[in-house]
Amino acid sequence: MRLFNRNLLLAGVAMATVLGLGLDASAQEVIKFSHGVAPDTPKGKAAEYFKKRAEEILGDKVKVEIYPNSQLFDDNKVLSAILRGDVQFGAPALGKLNKWTKKLQIFDLPFLFKDMDAVSCFQDSDKGRGLFNSMTDKGMLGVSYWHNGLKQLSANTPLREPTDAKGLKFRIQTSDVLAAQFEAVGAVPQKMAFAETYTALQTGVVDGQENTWSNMYSQKFYEVQKYTTESNHGLLDYMVITSDKWWKGLDPEMRAGLTQAMDDATKYGNDLAAELNMEQREKTLQSGETELVELTDAQFKDWQSAMKPVWDQFSGEIGQDLIDAAAACNK
Repeated sequence: MRLFNRNLLLAGVAMATVLGLGLDASAQEVIKFSHGVAPDTPKGKAAEYFKKRAEEILGDKVKVEIYPNSQLFDDNKVLSAILRGDVQFGAPALGKLNKWTKKLQIFDLPFLFKDMDAVSCFQDSDKGRGLFNSMTDKGMLGVSYWHNGLKQLSANTPLREPTDAKGLKFRIQTSDVLAAQFEAVGAVPQKMAFAETYTALQTGVVDGQENTWSNMYSQKFYEVQKYTTESNHGLLDYMVITSDKWWKGLDPEMRAGLTQAMDDATKYGNDLAAELNMEQREKTLQSGETELVELTDAQFKDWQSAMKPVWDQFSGEIGQDLIDAAAACNK
């Protein structure tokens, strides 16, 4: 009987120890960050930098796990996963958020920003940061903007005037604004997954596409596009998203630490995106497989004029005040 009691006591101590360890382990916040691109891209490197800084600032209180290349969820599914609590952060392209709020369509408007300084000006403004709250009614909160860059046009025929695009099929992201943009110049927009674009260009399913220099280089679109027009006509950026409930439920120290880590990662990633676009622009042109089309001032204005009606078409959904605030950043 004594032996039984002693064994029971030892078992109880062991169980208490295990439970105690479990309680200690559960005090560590495990944060999963899912995104859809390679680790060596600006977004991929910014996510890794966020992990590094968060764990430096908060120590053992947090563990950040990064899942690149859509290992867990692609951009179309990550928001639902955030709402379920399966992951805590995602960074979808701004164009992928239009089904959740019409206000973010502003970032798809053609020729709204003349350069990335204008983009940063608006995104850092009260109006721009206010868009972080545009999906809180759906349970999601934006916490940062991450840059990719301005988009260029490519095709197998030189695109100098808007009329050169007439009848051509262009791959686009799932965006009504981008569809309207190409329809405005008589082209045919084709909504298609990014991963399918190279093959579609190679086989002639589509005639052209729009993208940043870094995306075109990393995906080798220049191999299957004879001409690239340096149009800088649109923006391809990302918003880092989290759950509004989860974020506001964090203790203040944790939230402050993650905010600092996110700010540091944003600066790091955005600086890297600018460098990479310049570097890979040169590599694309040095390949000799695509010819650069440089627009004259008059040709550039023709493209602007042809696509500008899209602003009015979507101003009711976006809000004219937001469009005016963004346009005012073009100094």
